[in-house]
Amino acid sequence: MNEEQGVPQGRVRFLTVVEVADLMRVSRMTVYRLVHAGELPAVRVGRSFRVPQDALDAYLRSSATVEPETFGEGRRTS
Repeated sequence: MNEEQGVPQGRVRFLTVVEVADLMRVSRMTVYRLVHAGELPAVRVGRSFRVPQDALDAYLRSSATVEPETFGEGRRTS
């Protein structure tokens, strides 16, 4: 079991649109637009969508404008 997420290895964790919006700090409508445009993979469950955690992670990695290693570089603390 993955202690960090509380999810057994090999199991997919699905997030609601509200959870994705909260994590990304965007509106629910923005998440729906990403899903409908095919930019963010999702599974339809009844009338709602669920986004696999791995798909969200991959989307965020591919959408980054700055390499993760460079975050914080060039910043000076006073």
